[in-house]
Amino acid sequence: MLQRCILRTYHVFALVLCVSAREDFDWTKNEKTSFYYSTFPTGFSWGAGSSAYQTEGAWNIDGKGMSIWDAFTRKKGKIFLNDTGDTSCDGYNKFKDDITLMKDMKLNHYRFSISWPRILPSGLKSEHINEKGIKYYEDLINMLLDNKITPIVILYHWDLPQLLQEKYGGWQNVTMVNYFNDFANLCFERFGHKVKYWITFNNPWSIAVEGYETGEHAPGMKLKGTGAYKAAHHIIKAHAKVWHTYDMQWRSKQKGMVGISLTADWGEPVDITNQRDIEAAERYIQFYLGWFATPIFNGDYPQVMKDYIGRKSGQQGLGASRLPVFSPQEKSYIKGTCDFLGLGHFTTRYITPKNYPSGLGDSYFADRDLAELVDPKWPDPGSEWLYSVPWGFRRMLNFVKTQYGNPMVYVTENGVSEKMVCTDLCDDWRMQYFKDYINEMLKAVKDGVNVKGYTAWSLLDNFEWDEGFSERFGLYYVDFSNKNKPRYPKASVQFYKRIISSNGFPNQREVESWKRKAVETCASSNQLLAADPLIGHMEMVSEIVIPTVSTLCILLSAVFLMFLLRGRI
Repeated sequence: MLQRCILRTYHVFALVLCVSAREDFDWTKNEKTSFYYSTFPTGFSWGAGSSAYQTEGAWNIDGKGMSIWDAFTRKKGKIFLNDTGDTSCDGYNKFKDDITLMKDMKLNHYRFSISWPRILPSGLKSEHINEKGIKYYEDLINMLLDNKITPIVILYHWDLPQLLQEKYGGWQNVTMVNYFNDFANLCFERFGHKVKYWITFNNPWSIAVEGYETGEHAPGMKLKGTGAYKAAHHIIKAHAKVWHTYDMQWRSKQKGMVGISLTADWGEPVDITNQRDIEAAERYIQFYLGWFATPIFNGDYPQVMKDYIGRKSGQQGLGASRLPVFSPQEKSYIKGTCDFLGLGHFTTRYITPKNYPSGLGDSYFADRDLAELVDPKWPDPGSEWLYSVPWGFRRMLNFVKTQYGNPMVYVTENGVSEKMVCTDLCDDWRMQYFKDYINEMLKAVKDGVNVKGYTAWSLLDNFEWDEGFSERFGLYYVDFSNKNKPRYPKASVQFYKRIISSNGFPNQREVESWKRKAVETCASSNQLLAADPLIGHMEMVSEIVIPTVSTLCILLSAVFLMFLLRGRI
């Protein structure tokens, strides 16, 4: 998934071909317009997403090798409540049921990832190919196509084979470029005749920063000031090599496309008339989205990254910048290596300059010289980092349009979590989030942004990385305490389904009825949940959250039913 968190020690303060053409983004024009009733272009694709480690489970079944997340979750204290993804949603065994859910929602596409160690247990193609793993993905892809659902396949959603981490240091080692290319080439060979949309990496920012700088994510390395930059450098090279492999060996036969999925928050200047705030906001986005997008579209890192990291490296007495350098040959090799841009987006920050003296030590976060702020009025229903700021989505999409020559864009992740003491399937906050964010995307399409599809994150509640199962992004509630992992539709399922069937927001009267009808349908699902043992639907959380009225109703109903069943009333 999808997780992208801000480093906890830097808490925020409260307050399709790629082309290199570029315009100047107008920072002073922030139109927060009223709701826009209209529909998306014919052929717009609607979907939902997942990832292998977060949903499949079956961590050691049918010949699968260990991933860095299998190893990381076994270290006590790394994951909230020491949860693991060992079984998660049991998607490995329940994918047919899940495709039935997708078909009922009338999804056009399903975005999922292939587990590298499930098909190459050691990580190396030369050592062993796990045919049982291959068959699982063949069956999944075939059933999706049988149900007229287009597979959008991610090659790397964070689950590096553990043996490659142990032997080579993972993405700190340039040898990963060739090993990843071998894995991707095998996927093209086995699945490419049916898969036409490939994504090399999902959210490489999190892979680099949280995996190799802060250590919050697997493999848990804390190489401050250098680890993230080195990992990103190798990831960008790996992406380019895979794109060229597909371009030279498979494109003419398979007629598919290869892109990358970059996740980024929007950064808005605190004062849009203040040049220093504008520069800080652009620096925030260049250190986030531009870190990966600018090399892929233009051939090299953003100039502001080179300037700031180079200057701070010099002040620290280093002989060279901590930001690696691409050779002239590498720049030309990397430039233009995407057929579409996948974009993940969840939230927004206000940005203002803040000086971090070089004497405080190396850090990706300090290199940026800025502070992140949030408006305390912004809704924040779940994850501590995720505030609902819909207008930032339109701003981000227009930034992509002006910065990178209006590439073909597929929104590959967008959604909102809840973090509650117990379950409420009438998720009105998620319906409001989807309504507002999708409408801002519709406005961006009206602005001329080349958005071709949207992916809700996520289809199911799943394993949310270092937060374990304490945060739920799913359209469908998953009862993780039940060995059968039953799925229950939240109200947002019906709401999203109506957006899909209408291809947008046709008129005010119709749209206003959707939420009311969706809430009505969730009542029966709530009753089903309440009929199960109460304790199975309570979640331990690290903070006290006041339950909603609807949630209290579930609890009271469940207690009442328990007493009835036991003959005590």
